[in-house]
Amino acid sequence: MAATVTWEGLRDLAAFRAENGCAISVYLDLDPSVSPTAGAVDSRVNALLDEIVRSETANSGDLTHKQKQGLRDDVGRLGAFFDEEFSREGSHGYVLFCGGLDNLWQPLALSERVPDLVKVGRVLYLGPLVPLVGRGEGLLVAVVGRERGDLYRLRAGRLEELEEQFDEQPGRHDKGGWSQARYQRHIEKLVQDHFKDVAATLDRRLRRLRRPRVIVVASEETRAEFEEELSNEVKEAVIGWAAAEAHATPAQLLATVEPPLERWRAEQETTAVERWREAAGRNGRAASGWAQTLEAASDGRVELLLFQDGADRQVWECPACGRLAAEGGTCPLDGTRMEERRDGLDLAVHQTLAHGGTVWALRRRQDLDPVEGIGAVLRY
Repeated sequence: MAATVTWEGLRDLAAFRAENGCAISVYLDLDPSVSPTAGAVDSRVNALLDEIVRSETANSGDLTHKQKQGLRDDVGRLGAFFDEEFSREGSHGYVLFCGGLDNLWQPLALSERVPDLVKVGRVLYLGPLVPLVGRGEGLLVAVVGRERGDLYRLRAGRLEELEEQFDEQPGRHDKGGWSQARYQRHIEKLVQDHFKDVAATLDRRLRRLRRPRVIVVASEETRAEFEEELSNEVKEAVIGWAAAEAHATPAQLLATVEPPLERWRAEQETTAVERWREAAGRNGRAASGWAQTLEAASDGRVELLLFQDGADRQVWECPACGRLAAEGGTCPLDGTRMEERRDGLDLAVHQTLAHGGTVWALRRRQDLDPVEGIGAVLRY
């Protein structure tokens, strides 16, 4: 089962720092175009494990004998896991975080692709996970009619059924001796009760699943009646409405909800970029480019970090306090000589998440091109 990546989960991962050994991050692309068979996956897993053994960290003179042995043990455990326990079912990507000497072992099946890569260091490599947050994974889809009330959840690119509710309404042949007007009022009351029950079920699921986004599939006539029964919490969670055939399959329903989901994604990205542009334009609470953004992230001032695909560079980090800078030298806080690091974007992400901020990977807008592909909206 593919996991839903959340900001809370990323913040927990960002807070991890290996104190006794090394932190290993293994990412695996499971898209059928690059991993069509189990044999293809095995070959690429072996290549990634070999890369861990050859990594600069593994061969660093800074590691103690115990740490080097711990790293070798972790590679052995990873190999055994992929040989005996690993399953790609229902996932398009996979990540496994490992650090035996620090009691870390966290495999995550993912709903979307990630690049093949491994990183070995003191902290976990989180950059590839950021674009997966807020993409609609975990979305609830409510399919509502006068008799039907089914709930689905978007997981790993598929709709999985959560609830199936069918309240058969009486037909015209059931009228008996009732007057037409009285009989019609009776039917409408039953339909209204059905809508209330479905709305209550949706509300319960929303609360239980920590308030995911919702798309409702219903006819225009049904929408007007059903919307009246929704709680304020559900109304706030609804990001779109759609219509589908009465007996649409889950695959057909997914195709139906993709357009409103994609519109919502685009709106979210536009809103984030416009917030940054407005703040930067009035010389307000915004950072532009690597130097300003790294400084603000290190100070805990970043509310929203924005970056474009491919934005990365080497940066300098203080080994004592973790402060980041775009240029080398000594740390302005404690005077420690700063050390060069290659994964500047990932370090900026760590600093942002560690201080309670969020991150948005731009997929459509190119507004950050003039400022080195990175910027931030600041708290102060």
